Amino acid sequence: MAAEMLRNPLVALALMLLLSLGLYRLAGRMSPKSQRRDAGNLPYACGQDLAPSGERLSYKRFFRLALMFMLVHMASLVAMILSLTGRDPLLAVIYLLGTGVCVDVLTRGGE
Repeated sequence: MAAEMLRNPLVALALMLLLSLGLYRLAGRMSPKSQRRDAGNLPYACGQDLAPSGERLSYKRFFRLALMFMLVHMASLVAMILSLTGRDPLLAVIYLLGTGVCVDVLTRGGE
């Protein structure tokens, strides 16, 4: 009866969560306590101090980059689905070429 209960996914999930929580708490108690320092709030830059570069990042560049990544991920998903259906693999290639043109426009576009 206990073996059948353990085969239930919800029971197994609950047991794994409890085990993970117990290990997390145990590791937290065993770990050395850190001293509060201001350096802990700074971004990590491979051990170097980050000096202000003077260049301000713009939202226009950020959203262009985000749009490009979304476009590439959606294109790869659509091309994979088109190739899996097997109806017309040339359509997937044409779709990817069109995506390449869009990415080129997004990366070469002026500010």
